[in-house]
Amino acid sequence: MGKEAVKMKAVVYALSPFQQKIMSGLWKDFPGKIEQKVSENWLNAVLFLTPLISTYAYAQQYKEKEKLAYRY
Repeated sequence: MGKEAVKMKAVVYALSPFQQKIMSGLWKDFPGKIEQKVSENWLNAVLFLTPLISTYAYAQQYKEKEKLAYRY
C-alpha cells in the first residue's frame, strides 16, 4: 500500500479585460426589481420595521428626557 502520484487536472477561470460583465444583470431594471419586491412583501416589511423604528424612537425620547431631568 504505497502512495501513488495522481494526476489532477486544474481548472483555471480568468476574466478577459475586454469583457467583464459579471454583475451587469444585477443592475438591469434595478428600480423595477425593487418595486416588485416591495409590492410583494410590504406587509412583512412593515411588521419588521415597525418594532425597530418604535424602539429607536422610544430610546431617543427616553435619553432626551433623562438629559433634561439631569439638567435641572
